[in-house]
Amino acid sequence: MKFAFCSLALGVLWYMATPALADMGKDAAPLKAASGSKAESHIAAGIEHYGKGHWDVAKKHFTEAEQADPQSAEAHYDLALALDKAGDHKSATEHFQRAQTLGKDNMEIQQSEILRKHLKM
Repeated sequence: MKFAFCSLALGVLWYMATPALADMGKDAAPLKAASGSKAESHIAAGIEHYGKGHWDVAKKHFTEAEQADPQSAEAHYDLALALDKAGDHKSATEHFQRAQTLGKDNMEIQQSEILRKHLKM
């Protein structure tokens, strides 16, 4: 009984002491690909599923987008959003970093609150 209570108490303390990572991007929206990008159709499909809350399907499409155009900042950003929703914060942070590097001229990426929180800016 003591162990269960201690575990519960530690869990509550951890939850209260850290920002709710899953809530970081609750208002963040995926970005469309640049016109003509090889990632464009994959991102469009991913955005459709992301909007419906189909995180795993969106992640699959955004992964395909990133593979089709590894230099697409939007593909990395969108994949990071889906990874964040899936709870894979480590991978999300890696893709946010890549999006920030590739998307130097994209103000939506550079000023993204969820990206800044993941990169601790």
